Amino acid sequence: MAFNHLPAGAHDALTPLSVTPVTHSVPMANDQLPPEAGVHPVPRTVLDRLTAGADRAARITHTEHLPPRPGRHAPWPEQIRPEVVEAVRAAGIERPWAHQALTAGHALRGESVVVATGTASGKSLAYLAPVLSALLDGSEAPNGRGATALYLAPTKALAADQRRAVRTLAEPLGKGVRPAVYDGDTPVEEREWVRQYANYALTNPDMLHRSILPAHPKWSSFLRALRYVVIDECHTYRGVFGSHVAQVLRRLRRVCARYGSDPVFLLASATASDPATAATRLTGVPVVEITEDASPRGELVFALWEPPLTELHGERGAPVRRTATAESADLLTDLVVQGVRTVAFVRSRRGAELIALIAQERLAAVDRSLPGRVAAYRGGYLPEERRAIEHALHSGELLGLSATTALELGVDVAGLDAVLLTGYPGTRASLWQQAGRAGRTGRGALAVLVARDDPLDTYLVHHPEALFRQPVESTVLDPDNPYVLAPHLCAAAAELPLTEADLSLFGPAAPGVLTQLEGRKLLRRRGAAWHWTRRERAADLTDIRGGGGRPVQVVEEGTGRLLGTVDAAAAHASVHEGAVHLHQGRTYLVRRLDLEDSVALVEQADPPYSTTARDTTSISILETAAEIPWGEARLCFGSVEVTNQVVSFLRRRLITGEIMGESKLDLPPRTLRTRAVWWTVTEDQLDEARIDPEALGGALHAAEHASIGMLPLFATCDRWDIGGVSVPLHPDTLLPTVFVYDGHPGGAGFAERAFHTAARWLTATREAIAACECDTGCPSCVQSPKCGNGNDPLDKRAAIRLLTRLLKDTPAPQEEVQSGPAGD
Repeated sequence: MAFNHLPAGAHDALTPLSVTPVTHSVPMANDQLPPEAGVHPVPRTVLDRLTAGADRAARITHTEHLPPRPGRHAPWPEQIRPEVVEAVRAAGIERPWAHQALTAGHALRGESVVVATGTASGKSLAYLAPVLSALLDGSEAPNGRGATALYLAPTKALAADQRRAVRTLAEPLGKGVRPAVYDGDTPVEEREWVRQYANYALTNPDMLHRSILPAHPKWSSFLRALRYVVIDECHTYRGVFGSHVAQVLRRLRRVCARYGSDPVFLLASATASDPATAATRLTGVPVVEITEDASPRGELVFALWEPPLTELHGERGAPVRRTATAESADLLTDLVVQGVRTVAFVRSRRGAELIALIAQERLAAVDRSLPGRVAAYRGGYLPEERRAIEHALHSGELLGLSATTALELGVDVAGLDAVLLTGYPGTRASLWQQAGRAGRTGRGALAVLVARDDPLDTYLVHHPEALFRQPVESTVLDPDNPYVLAPHLCAAAAELPLTEADLSLFGPAAPGVLTQLEGRKLLRRRGAAWHWTRRERAADLTDIRGGGGRPVQVVEEGTGRLLGTVDAAAAHASVHEGAVHLHQGRTYLVRRLDLEDSVALVEQADPPYSTTARDTTSISILETAAEIPWGEARLCFGSVEVTNQVVSFLRRRLITGEIMGESKLDLPPRTLRTRAVWWTVTEDQLDEARIDPEALGGALHAAEHASIGMLPLFATCDRWDIGGVSVPLHPDTLLPTVFVYDGHPGGAGFAERAFHTAARWLTATREAIAACECDTGCPSCVQSPKCGNGNDPLDKRAAIRLLTRLLKDTPAPQEEVQSGPAGD
């Protein structure tokens, strides 16, 4: 029997701050209603109020204090147009920070550059100053449209926000700067104007892939004059998505060369490890890095918060903590009542909706005007809904917002006083990105990480050094993944016939993949070039977000109204028949999932529960690419095929998470060819670890669950990006085996990173299990919310003995294999 877990689709040295909570509870009365605008709470005072009372104070496991930091100025490079300097001064910025001036200098010399500094450090101005200067220079050209620039953002919201910022800054420059957004929400009648007249086009990689590059003749005048390509929030381009974007950028460079342009790339990133290497891999051109942040920083108080254990019991009688969702909803309610402008970040769309709904209900008991000042924000909303929420946030109409990472990326939400992080966001880079949303105008801010009941969150709130004493992660992407490369070679051939000279642009794997595409009759060689042979659009071969197919439309059955969309890869688990679907504070039940037409029909309902899908998984080894002996044990990395099927769903009571029942589902299986890391143990090692055959399945299963939970600490991934299978006797290895695999076709680099850091990764896994206060295993250590086997069997103590024995023979740190390109 196999046990499985399926995926869903350095800061300054800090000094601890002790918190002395007050002894009274936070009053929920009119005397605590929001203060007048301009009154900004002191973060330590706000935290004291949140922790009022013994039960609340005990939930703080650690508090970190980031002291304020002064800024350092530098003069603008001489090549920056004086009109631009004056426009910046008119916006209230007399002199740039040193990193802004340094970035602009590289750009003006024609050097691609990445500025990787903290949140709210002025990265936008660092690239806008040279871009606006170039656009003004071009506006004085005797003929033609002059220089152009292209801005790429990972989200529509960020592109729209940047347009507002550019328009404000460039207003004194007149018609020399003509910014325009070009995305899926742009009306058809406006698109022609953008192509013909805009000289600063703001878009996203999806539109570049599906619209701009396939129609490059219509964009010829824009591309011919393309001087700069701005890639904002470039640290988000990781894994499969980042690998796709890397190939889209190579296609862009190829088309630009056809029109005689060679644009300079200007990249902005949150603080990251080795950003130049990641930016070079993303763009394919040498990139200089700017990492010293010269901007001032306000005080930040950062608290780690662990919800309390409840009297409830979960699967196999395990103790259950109060959910991070319920805890964050309480904290958001208290902060709004205090008048503290707050964003609560949450991992899932459903979580964002639920936090807003609970907070609105509780605020209604305080003052009937307050529920309207809290909202949810997530992907899948219709364009008009997103715009309305963004406007309300900018205007100050909203005091509280629960949001997915759709709001994490650079959207200017100046004026926030606090940020709640509902669960560890997956990487330290995202943690600091989200925490940095507050205090963006230099004021003090509060950030609270509310731990979920899982191994990684539990480990982090009790090991603060893993958050505050470690540098942020490097970005993992692999443009040579053949599953990524193949459709982009087809798209490139459809744009312009491919030649031998083009192949070096797409990487060393291109010739081999090209041969395969010829064999599949997708490309045909004619003379010295390869051509796309099909009638359909080559750009439609792949979804660069890794969705794996057409998004499923969520439609209200009674009215036919489109509520939003769900990624195809997530549809089986999230909009199956009987699933609870939340949208804009309303609850719906899925009545039917039509996979053929990609439609989920829903009706409004008010069930007292949420739903969680369950699945089964099997795995087979296709190729072993690397193998390391750990004594008699073996650590391996290679290609695998995973077969998964969603078989049932659980109904969990709202707020408490208590399981109410399970219902069977009849959905087709899905297969995935990907990359995995796996380890085996021998019978002698099991005997030495005192693990008998009856305990073996539970030991492997528990070790698998906990290792999946801990991997995001060592690879730039989310827990839901990876999956796992554990087998007491695997047919390919003929030994007890634990697999952890990438949840994306061809792999995303996460399993490879796990292979290269296995000693540290599995040591932390063992420590996390051993440190948990439960007796037999719980969600904080070895239970998984996605387990297809109902978290049975699990043997916590046997897992500790197993990992202890496995780690006994690991190579010394210097003997560990170093990361290759996909594992840096």
